[in-house]
Amino acid sequence: MNKNHPKLLRNVTAITAAAERSLWKRDDLTQAQPDWLAEEVPVALIYNGISHVVMMASPKDLELFALGFSLSEGIIESSQEIYGMDVEKGCNGIEVQIELSSRRFMGLKERRRAMAGRTGCGVCGVEQLNEIGRPVAPLPFTQTFPLSLLDDALRQLNDFQPVGQLTGCTHAAAWINADGAVAGGHEDIGRHVALDKLLGRRAQEGWREGAAMVSSRASYEMVQKSAMCGVEILFAVSAATTLAVEVAERCNLTLVGFAKPGRATVYTHPQRLI
Repeated sequence: MNKNHPKLLRNVTAITAAAERSLWKRDDLTQAQPDWLAEEVPVALIYNGISHVVMMASPKDLELFALGFSLSEGIIESSQEIYGMDVEKGCNGIEVQIELSSRRFMGLKERRRAMAGRTGCGVCGVEQLNEIGRPVAPLPFTQTFPLSLLDDALRQLNDFQPVGQLTGCTHAAAWINADGAVAGGHEDIGRHVALDKLLGRRAQEGWREGAAMVSSRASYEMVQKSAMCGVEILFAVSAATTLAVEVAERCNLTLVGFAKPGRATVYTHPQRLI
């Protein structure tokens, strides 16, 4: 994952993300037919031996998820602050053991939260209301993107959802380069987790020019995570919430919803769009 830390991948568990089952269809309830279901497993992120959060997620690309989550939640500022990572099977799910620098681990302990089960709601489990909406430094205006290139990128979003194509059960997040080429993408049953995987991949690859694209709605946390990682432009296939727009406006993020072929609604900072 991180080329400077080869031991990050020293013990990755090979796990599939879809399973075949026998199911009944409406047109024939007498004969079961084989079909595919997306795997959903508890994934515990454990920092320096202390469990920080348990998320329901797809059991793939978990190293990228852990890196992206650590960045988007402000646990680290750089991938260099993760010294090692192991992905292991636990008793009831999967454990990602993350070795943080001492400085970052001390900071994490000071603001540690119990956030179990955040696939549905981005703020489930926070202990106090003032923990919602952590301050994000205003983004610079260094990126632009031609909307004429958006349609082709949108058509490629399904290419990064092999489990979704089998099961119809995943979200995707992808990175679009400034020239419209889709650099890469990731999927998960949870939209937040899919975005974290993308943000981890972005940090790994050093992608900076361009925009993020997600197959879901733009909730407050999708905006917050993107801005925390320095993403200036976020395209969402569905709508945005009022809080997402408020956060995007405040942190200078260009937020675009209803991103579909021939259509886009710009909520904030349209000056980055050509």
